[in-house]
Amino acid sequence: MKNITVGFLLSILIIFAGAHQANAQNTKELLAGNVLNGAVTGSLAGLATMGLTNNSDFAPLRIGLGAGILAGTGIAAIDIASAPADDDFYINGTFNSGSNSSVIILLDTVYGAGGGAVIGTAIRLIQDKPIVQGLQYGSSVGAWTGLGFGLIDAFFLADREPGQLASKMLNRSSVIEVAHGNYEVGFLQPQLTSYTDFSDKGLTREFEPTVGVINFRTSF
Repeated sequence: MKNITVGFLLSILIIFAGAHQANAQNTKELLAGNVLNGAVTGSLAGLATMGLTNNSDFAPLRIGLGAGILAGTGIAAIDIASAPADDDFYINGTFNSGSNSSVIILLDTVYGAGGGAVIGTAIRLIQDKPIVQGLQYGSSVGAWTGLGFGLIDAFFLADREPGQLASKMLNRSSVIEVAHGNYEVGFLQPQLTSYTDFSDKGLTREFEPTVGVINFRTSF
């Protein structure tokens, strides 16, 4: 626990130390994006652990979520320290690209889980057995495989490029985005919803974090 706390504090120090290089907008976007992606990736890893152990105890999910938030903070520190001062941060991975490093890890984890589910289902069909266990164990193994490859992909295989390409292709607000021509569909978009609350205490402005499931955009 002491080592985890020290590592987290060091990540915070690196973030503030690197903030002079990255502009303020980059700093906020890189921090928020990496923490969110880290939380989702950690949760997926926790669910995969539950699937592998065939256990309904939610402890792995809780630990995965917490570890993912800490990992996302550390990755944000690395991104901020390496971000250009006058341009956007952009990373080009093996299978996908993004505006922060953790999105490469997250998408590789998702791809791994999906591929593992397909393979596990195919094996159970060949064996003429119920496919539920094939989905469970296949997606779990695939998620951990994808997570491992995602770490290698993000920090050893990926190219970090100037943000001019990102500004044209990745005004990215969703965790997963698919673009074709002038059309773009985004999935899992973090949002901050505001509304006016009338109550006995008077008129107040309330803010509530939400997640949009599907976002569709087009340009003419």
